[in-house]
Amino acid sequence: MKKKLISILLTSVMTVGLLSACGSAHTDDNTKNSKTNTTETVSDISRTDSDSAPVSVTLNEVAHSIFYAPMYAAIENGYFDEEGIDLTLVTGFGADKTMTAVISGEADIGFMGSESSIYTYNEGANDYVINFAQLTQRAGNFLVAREEMKDFKWTDLKGKDVLGGRKGGMPEMVFEYILKQNGIDPRTDLNINQGIDFGSTAAAFSEGSGDFTVEFEPSATALESEGKGHVVASLGTDSGYVPYTAYSAKKSYLNKNPDVIQSFTNALQKGMDFVQNHTPEEIAAVIAPQFPETDLNTITTIVTRYYDQKTWKEDLIFEKDSFELLQDILESAGELDSRTPYESLVTTEFAKEALKK
Repeated sequence: MKKKLISILLTSVMTVGLLSACGSAHTDDNTKNSKTNTTETVSDISRTDSDSAPVSVTLNEVAHSIFYAPMYAAIENGYFDEEGIDLTLVTGFGADKTMTAVISGEADIGFMGSESSIYTYNEGANDYVINFAQLTQRAGNFLVAREEMKDFKWTDLKGKDVLGGRKGGMPEMVFEYILKQNGIDPRTDLNINQGIDFGSTAAAFSEGSGDFTVEFEPSATALESEGKGHVVASLGTDSGYVPYTAYSAKKSYLNKNPDVIQSFTNALQKGMDFVQNHTPEEIAAVIAPQFPETDLNTITTIVTRYYDQKTWKEDLIFEKDSFELLQDILESAGELDSRTPYESLVTTEFAKEALKK
């Protein structure tokens, strides 16, 4: 099975125009662990409908992160092979780029925040994407302070400088949602610095910028190990169950390839079962080949954090309550003009069938 990570730079004017409203403003900022190999383009990959031969599927992930451990467990344990899927994994480096790849046909399936599907649908896309499997149920970022704060309260952020995320991205929207839930006005009660590139916030914090910073892994753990910061809160824990990332495909692809989508979902469910039934140490050991630049102890620490806060669902079913909560967060952030019907953008048939296997 192919396990390639390919950075795609799409230049289709039509597609970029379609996604202009959800471009850099709506990019998922979780790109710290991404890696790339530009030796092959998706257009070079052959596909087959043969029942006897593996079916080539190109999956474009928003970022390459330990946050998505069940998917990498499915890859490393050979579950996609078992389901007859020859998987090519592509890192899009942002939800806007991942969505562009799916809409243009450069990728068969996209893995990103589901807010992107809402933005695209509301822009009037004809062959819009439909979410068919949800992976994470909590946010994956953490609040890091300069000093240890065992009794941290969100009100401690009042009057402070915080290095935040990009406007319209899920990390920043979830952060502001938590603030509002705790009676804090993100505009007036603190200063959120959104002028630093997401991949540079940890470095800026270590050099003295901000009183707090919102970081994904491995940056949060790295700041702690270097003695430059202390994790004082988990946005995943304090925001509650949020449908942070999901798998989606164009409506036309779902209609033409239901067997492929089912096999893909079956493999993912096996990955979900694996992380539910194994320890963080065992999970870390299995997914380690996906992160050769990170030592096993660090991977284990990060997996344990995500494991303990129940980051991953037991199944892949994208429930209606979760979808409505997502739209609540978008509305709260001022990023949603009109709500989208759950039935238009979510199908649960493949996830439910995978549970029967």
